[in-house]
Amino acid sequence: MNAQTLSAGDSFDSIIFDGRRRFYALHVPPSYDLTPTALVIVLHGGGGNARGAARMTGFSDVADRGGFVVVYPEGTGRLEGRSLTWNSGNCCGYALDNDVDDVGFIDALISKLGSQLNIDSGRVFATGISNGGMMSYRLGCELSDRIVGIAPVAGALNVECDPSQPVSVIAFHGTADQHVLYEGGVPLARFDPHSRVDKSVAYAIDFWTKIDRCSPSPERAQGGNVIVDSYSGCLNGTAVVLYTIEGGTHSWPGGQKGSAIGDEPSMEVSATEVMWRFFNAHPRPATLTGATNGMLAALFEVGDSIQTVASRGLSKRSFASGVVFL
Repeated sequence: MNAQTLSAGDSFDSIIFDGRRRFYALHVPPSYDLTPTALVIVLHGGGGNARGAARMTGFSDVADRGGFVVVYPEGTGRLEGRSLTWNSGNCCGYALDNDVDDVGFIDALISKLGSQLNIDSGRVFATGISNGGMMSYRLGCELSDRIVGIAPVAGALNVECDPSQPVSVIAFHGTADQHVLYEGGVPLARFDPHSRVDKSVAYAIDFWTKIDRCSPSPERAQGGNVIVDSYSGCLNGTAVVLYTIEGGTHSWPGGQKGSAIGDEPSMEVSATEVMWRFFNAHPRPATLTGATNGMLAALFEVGDSIQTVASRGLSKRSFASGVVFL
């Protein structure tokens, strides 16, 4: 396949990397026309797969509306397509046991997609949940020359981190998460047999605000159970934002349950909608092609109704209360 023959829609493909066949699902929006296009990498949680990540997040629908490419890579496991994990540093499963080079895999995958599609190198982003959220943190640390922004959901920054470039960060975490505790520590519930101690959400946010040289004090907004802390004044137009969901569980806000026995997600905010608008507002400056007034301009336009704003990832209740989610 190449940029001239790759059609819009869904496909499933593979790449040989480090002696392993690695799989991924790809979604190309109908609007793709060979112009430079953003790429969002969506990483499933531990035990998941590409199909589950697409279903849970609804990212393909958002990609169709936003005109960007989304890829759902798969981790590794003993059984093809099942119980797959990422080597995020101190978690999880098969990938950790076998020291799988998942950073290298994602690097190679970006290169492959760049040879098939006109991917804007200044708009390559990564997100994921749980083990995938941890992996997105690791990509921000070790692949910052290619990854412009990350959006960990229910993840922890558990690796030594020394990014070569500033990275925009928007994180989502529930205070009642039992698998990756908001305050850090030993998980109260887990599927992975490895013992681990997770760093806190505060540790991750403090790290990235310092690396990106943001203002130390955030602007805070709240609507219902959703608290938004936004750090501005960061290097090279980056930003750091934390969405705290009070009482939120180990789940994808605004999405579907990860499995039949998975936690119920909060429906007060759509993580998928919000993170895409954050990504879209924070390309790497060298490829910035249009003026922006930041996240506020990306979320609100003159004449927007409550229904319009709600469709962009904010609940009507939050908008009606006067809260501006950045």
